[in-house]
Amino acid sequence: MKRIAALILAALMCVALFAGCEKKPKEDFEYIKDKGELIIGITLFAPMNYKDENGNLVGFETEFAEAVCAKLGLKPKFQVIQWAAKETELAAKSIDCVWNGMTITEERAQNMDISIPYLMNKQVMVVKAENLEKYSNLANIAGAAVVAEKESAGESVVQSEEVFKNAKYTPVDTQAKVLMEVAAGTADIGVVDYVMTIGSIGEGTDYANLKIVETVDFAEEQYGIAFRKNSPETLAKFNGAIKELAAEGTLKAIAEKYKLQDLLIVE
Repeated sequence: MKRIAALILAALMCVALFAGCEKKPKEDFEYIKDKGELIIGITLFAPMNYKDENGNLVGFETEFAEAVCAKLGLKPKFQVIQWAAKETELAAKSIDCVWNGMTITEERAQNMDISIPYLMNKQVMVVKAENLEKYSNLANIAGAAVVAEKESAGESVVQSEEVFKNAKYTPVDTQAKVLMEVAAGTADIGVVDYVMTIGSIGEGTDYANLKIVETVDFAEEQYGIAFRKNSPETLAKFNGAIKELAAEGTLKAIAEKYKLQDLLIVE
């Protein structure tokens, strides 16, 4: 019996030894650092990430991400994704973060680690100028064709706010498409980020005939950067870099370039 007990004890010790020698999974920041690049999931919409007249990717989020990566010794690689698939792409490591005017919500915080908030936002209704008076009377929204980006904060507003209860809602792939649909007359109302409307609609833009309906206010939101769940070191590194850029005045300078300085927040 003593011999059997000794053999069992020896076996257990071997199991424990091998378990202790197993390679621990890398923390996400170590994984990203080893690659040397940060794959950033985006959609294209001004003034966050968009192409200029020469086809170069520019925008507030583009320059913001580049500045943070410079501090952390990483090379930014921007990858266009389907917004509705962002969490799946992140979990599968097709991307390393979602950095594209992403509204912080409780649901998203349960599935992803999210940075400190850095920019204020809200959802707004956009209509053709000739329909502004009509839809300023919120009763006329009943029966109207409404569009918003699928899985976006705009879609959440349409699905939860009483004013849209009797509207005809259709989700679309991107916020850019929301503006296109309204401008083309295939939708009556688009619900988009207020940030997107800055410099994108009104006089001197490609959507000069679009206006914001000012008679309704939706709750304010905050933007954050999403990383894979359980990545405390990653959050600490990026939050630290964001605070450094704010303290130096660099973040404000980038925001001013895209007329977003009044919405900038860094706690």
